[in-house]
Parts: sequence; C-alpha cells; structure tokens
Amino acid sequence: MGLTGRHAVPAALLLGIVLFLASLTGLPTEAADNFQRERITVTTKDGKVHQFDVELAVTPRQREQGLMNRREMAADRGMLFAFGETRQVLMWMKNTYLPLDMLFIGKDGRIRTIRENAEPLSEAIIDSKVPVDFVLELNGGTAKALGIRNGNRVDSPLIERMRASGG
Repeated sequence: MGLTGRHAVPAALLLGIVLFLASLTGLPTEAADNFQRERITVTTKDGKVHQFDVELAVTPRQREQGLMNRREMAADRGMLFAFGETRQVLMWMKNTYLPLDMLFIGKDGRIRTIRENAEPLSEAIIDSKVPVDFVLELNGGTAKALGIRNGNRVDSPLIERMRASGG
C-alpha cells in the first residue's frame, strides 16, 4: 500500500518530479511521452522503396520534445511530426544530439524541401521555406545515402488518415 494522509505524494506530482530530474540529467523522457509508432515508406523517383519505423509526434508536447536528448537512433528509425494544418514550419536542434535530415512533406505525401545534416544542439531556425503538413526526421546523411530527393513520396498511415479527414 502507498502512503496515506499527510505523507501521500500525488501521482501527478511524482511524475512531474521524475520528468524534471530526467531533463536535468539529460536522460531521455520519450517513454513518458508515449509516442506511437508506425512503419512508413519513402519511394524515390527511380522506384526504390525505403522503409522506416517512426515515432509519431502529433501533440504539442510530443512535437516540442521530438528527438531531444537522444544519443543514438537506429538507421531504420525516425520521427514523423504532424501539424494538423498546412503552414510554413520552423524547427531547431536545441538539446538534440544527433545530426538529422529533415524532410518537409506536403499533405499529398510529397517531399517539398530537405534540410540535410542539421547541426546538433544548434538553436538556428530550420525553415521549411514552403507550406507543409509533416516533417520526417531521419539520421543525418540518410537522404543522400538513399537518394531521397524533393518530389519523392512518403507513404504513411498517419498521412493517409489526415488527408482523408481533411486535417
């Protein structure tokens, strides 16, 4: 049994303390964010298909956390950010230790712009330059190594659901 009376610690307060301490120590807090995962594909113009297992950043908290404080990521992993609207997107690499390729994707699943090898820990703004609905973050160098370019198609259950719902 837990503590009762004046010695009880509310669960929400305890979780807050744990997350705060994790942020101070640089430990990843992604488990607390409960990122859902899905398998996506990127198809290049020459027909090559590349699959990735991605975490979904769909809530404001998840988008804010992103891949911050992670020290490694498997080659076939990534994170797909969904904004729920078409707009110019501004990203940064604050507290992100991994160099990342950022693929800015339109509602139709087509890559509009790519920022390769974003500098770790930088607070410089990374601009989509065009209105987009999604950003796919992959390990730095992945786009070049796999021949991923503007105009390539990203197929994702999340992108399909959002396109079908109009959001």
